[in-house]
Amino acid sequence: MLDNFMDTVRTRTQQAIATGDLQPIVAEQADLQDQGLPFVVRWVAALAAKDAVKQPEDAAENASGPAGTILPGGPRDPNFNPFLRPDPALTVGPIGAHHVAILNKFPVCLHHLVLARRDFAEQLSPLELIDFIALAQVLSQYGGLGFYNGGAAAGASQRHKHVQWIPAAPGNASLKALVRGLPAVSEQGAVLHHPLLASVAHCFIRVDAGPGAAPQASAASMQTAYAQACAVLGLRPDAQGLLPPFNLLISDGWMLAVPRSQEHFQGVSLNALSFGGTLYVRDPAQMDAIREAGPLNVLASVGMAPGNAYC
Repeated sequence: MLDNFMDTVRTRTQQAIATGDLQPIVAEQADLQDQGLPFVVRWVAALAAKDAVKQPEDAAENASGPAGTILPGGPRDPNFNPFLRPDPALTVGPIGAHHVAILNKFPVCLHHLVLARRDFAEQLSPLELIDFIALAQVLSQYGGLGFYNGGAAAGASQRHKHVQWIPAAPGNASLKALVRGLPAVSEQGAVLHHPLLASVAHCFIRVDAGPGAAPQASAASMQTAYAQACAVLGLRPDAQGLLPPFNLLISDGWMLAVPRSQEHFQGVSLNALSFGGTLYVRDPAQMDAIREAGPLNVLASVGMAPGNAYC
């Protein structure tokens, strides 16, 4: 169990904001409805700052690329790796033997965590049991949403393998609204499709995940469901061992997997959290573009049509 883990997260957050190592959460939001589904569109000032920040000269030793290259969020530098030697001011501590919990430097919500592998692995290499063990430890004790951005086209800004977690809070992404539209099933491994996502290749799979679940059993359940999702959606490694881009969300007994065709809708970067009902924009004008198109159409534009999916 992660005794006092969230106390450490809160303390580290307060310290990092006070020193300027962590961007404070400054956000405005609009609440939308689309075919009865609630969506939140948030303008988060930190995301615009993320685009503007450049790698400092004294951090060049952490990268094989040249000093001054732009940090992920703008043009991506594939050689820069902030997770290999994470910033001590943002480091919460170990999660099991293979991961370390790090405060996301440009968070979309308070206590937004990155659970990064200690050793490098490609972000698009298949997830392994150790990745789900890290997620299960946090989900089992604190709930919230675990998620994964598989590749740049799915919203990932780093090649170094990592999963992420956000707490349950008003306005934060969640699977609750979508799950209410699914048939009531309890057996693990049940595979379902949501009628309002009929234009998007996806699948929901019942898993043992969330508060009170035994972490080891939960991790095994998630790994099994992940293998099912890859089979259903045709997500297979290529000759280099890398998967096509996709998003994964896990919360409250469900896993949602969504293959991706592209990252952006009219300049708005969309990651896994968009499929959890919260879309993040970098300036207020982008809110209007999402409102005009409708959130479900926005999601369809970056997903894959069922007939064109990898399967």
